[in-house]
Amino acid sequence: MSIPVDRHARIVIIGGGAIGCSVAYALSRKGERDVLLLEKRQLTEGCTWHAAGLVGQLRGKRNLTRLMQASVAVFDRLAAETGNAIQWHKVGSLRLASSPDRWSEVRRSMTQAKSFGVECDALSAEAAKALFPFITTDGIEGAAYIAGDGYVDPYGLTQAYARAARAGGVEIEEGVTVTDIITAGRQAVGVVTDHGTIGCDVLVNCAGLWAKRVGEMAGVAIAAGVVEHQYFLTEKTLDLPDNLTTLRDPDRNFYLKPDTGSFAIGGWEEGTRGCWRGLPPLEFGRELFDANYDRLALFASLAAKRLPVLDETGIQTVINGPIPVSADGEPIMGKAPELDNFYLACGFTAGIAASGGAGEALANWIVEGDPGMDLWQFDVRRFGPVQAQGRYLEERAIEAYGAYYKIHWPNEEQHSARPLRRSPLHDRLTAMGAVNGQKFGWERPNWFAAPGEDRHDVPSFEGKPNWFGAVAREVEAIRNRVALIDQTSFVKFEVTGPGAQAALDRIAANKVPEAPGSAVYTQLCNARGTIEADLTIVHAGPEHFLVVTGSGFGIRDGAWIRAQLPPGVQIRDVTGQYATINICGPKAREVLQSVSDSDLSNAAHPFLAAREIEIGWARALAVRIGYVGELGYELYIPQEFAAHVYETLWAAGEPYGIANAGYRAIESCRFEKGYLYWSGDITPDTNPYEAGLGFAVDLGKPEFSGREALAALKAAGPSRRLVTFTLEGFVPLHGGEPVIADGKVVGSLSSAGFGHHLGKSIGFGYLPVTQGDRRDFVIEAFGRAYAATRGPRVLYDAKMERLKA
Repeated sequence: MSIPVDRHARIVIIGGGAIGCSVAYALSRKGERDVLLLEKRQLTEGCTWHAAGLVGQLRGKRNLTRLMQASVAVFDRLAAETGNAIQWHKVGSLRLASSPDRWSEVRRSMTQAKSFGVECDALSAEAAKALFPFITTDGIEGAAYIAGDGYVDPYGLTQAYARAARAGGVEIEEGVTVTDIITAGRQAVGVVTDHGTIGCDVLVNCAGLWAKRVGEMAGVAIAAGVVEHQYFLTEKTLDLPDNLTTLRDPDRNFYLKPDTGSFAIGGWEEGTRGCWRGLPPLEFGRELFDANYDRLALFASLAAKRLPVLDETGIQTVINGPIPVSADGEPIMGKAPELDNFYLACGFTAGIAASGGAGEALANWIVEGDPGMDLWQFDVRRFGPVQAQGRYLEERAIEAYGAYYKIHWPNEEQHSARPLRRSPLHDRLTAMGAVNGQKFGWERPNWFAAPGEDRHDVPSFEGKPNWFGAVAREVEAIRNRVALIDQTSFVKFEVTGPGAQAALDRIAANKVPEAPGSAVYTQLCNARGTIEADLTIVHAGPEHFLVVTGSGFGIRDGAWIRAQLPPGVQIRDVTGQYATINICGPKAREVLQSVSDSDLSNAAHPFLAAREIEIGWARALAVRIGYVGELGYELYIPQEFAAHVYETLWAAGEPYGIANAGYRAIESCRFEKGYLYWSGDITPDTNPYEAGLGFAVDLGKPEFSGREALAALKAAGPSRRLVTFTLEGFVPLHGGEPVIADGKVVGSLSSAGFGHHLGKSIGFGYLPVTQGDRRDFVIEAFGRAYAATRGPRVLYDAKMERLKA
């Protein structure tokens, strides 16, 4: 579409904070010269100017840690490259553990650091005080020190990015406000500003506080909220060594950055104020809010207990400014699913620390088509319109802010803005003991408490959580009897129209059934032959398909499919139209057959068959598939009939000892069966052959996405393979633990848990093929070494006799 414009730039970046300027700099380093950055006031005048500037590298996932490490590498070179002083002080970071539970969390992080290649030292309280003499050691269980961390001047850093970008050919214009975005079809074709209209081929939203507002101009839903954040500067009366490390004491809810003769101290208190429902006015600029001393006291008083010198030092300045916080507290990056040329890098709560790596990753995304590593935890497609709704977003952002320094337990759940999306069985199952979690706004049972049991999660790092016994009961029912699992939160797409089968067959790695009545498990691969999605395709009728994927992957997978469909083939999200009940276990067929006149024999309804059947007074699409490794049927039922179907199955199953089961029982069963989870075990960094999924790739098809790369990968053979480790009894594994052979780290666990039926701890992880058939390894968790055995890839029903019974 041609629009009247005053000028044109290939890439237009909106926002001149640290992130926007870093993206511009990274694009210039990749040879992009026709880049225009627009800043509505002056560079840094959103929230960059009042950021504290702490830099920490260790995150909970390998690639997120790599992104932060990339930032440090940029900081290391930037001053010399530009001549701008960025005040990069690589003095390290000290994190205190002031409670036993926090020490468990810190030791888990240090274990992950070992597998991620981050230098991290465990210190005693006395050793921590030697590094930071101003602290008391009262209550300190231990500490972690990372020498490569530090702090940087946000203003100087941003100006250095800008200078380097300009030197590389980027134009930066200040005092230019974007007031609207022009779209045509799935393209952003230009921006309207108070200085004229500018056409573009690529548009990048780095608008910081205003990112959600800029997204709305383009019809893009962005779950980036805004909240108040406070820190204070002490009077400049302190005698500080030049190499004093930064300090974090999350149990006392504060961080500290040394300044010239003073400390900058901030915290993440509960009850902060949400701002403007995430939509600050465009007129807001270099402004702060009045100090809130009641909230400040929530962390300042705790900081004084750790730092007695604060009792003798006054407060010089209180900074209370708006900062971005997303619906889950993590940044938002990538290409918006609504448009094909609209990229985002926003929602950064720690944007200064991440800026260098984030700029490089987004530049890769724009120029190369992917960020160079899997960044799912930051990906814009993990959110949808649900999370971007103003009131929902504000509640979640406030919770995420207040949880920043809370202990992050394994399997923790968010608690705000709940309950929202509910299946027709929600109230019934809750009355039967369901302890619910949430995924993408859906309430769903994690486990079921017996009468008299506490119906709240009590997690643990090193011990068994309180749901351990309950999950064992549910697994026993799945393995030996029959169970019902509410899986309504599955994302369900209908793909229809002339050519639907051929279109899906070109997208999927496996062969999509040509005739109605069957299902296929498949990956969707990219041009590199790595895994973008892991899902099921059901041929439900002539040119009518049901695509089923995980509850949190619908935006991502739907966008991936939609982008490759030809004209005439439609995709429609029907998640809310159908409930999903999984009936599984060795008695599943007997129970289901007792309430259905449809023939459910193995001959009539074999594994992967999909048939419309009658159940009581209702009908359902019954697909013979599941994620627990037992005989089972996923029943797709119009919502209004779901309660009846559940009641009918429950009554019929009572003589068989039928039970409800939740998602934590599914997790235990999938470890025993060797089933993989996208975003953990398989990602865009892995290919099907190294993951043991070559059976789901049909190279006999002449054409499909990634075929050329997959053929080459198969011919070359994998350099690593996903394997299964077992450890005797209960071992506190949560994923990310290093795998050690002959004293060297040779891999890490992609996911781990406990197999209740087998009575073993189980972990999946990739090993280089140079390890050959070696069976004996060591897995380190919480500073302890555990003997681990590399076993068969599938530990339970390897011949699929029970699954196909």
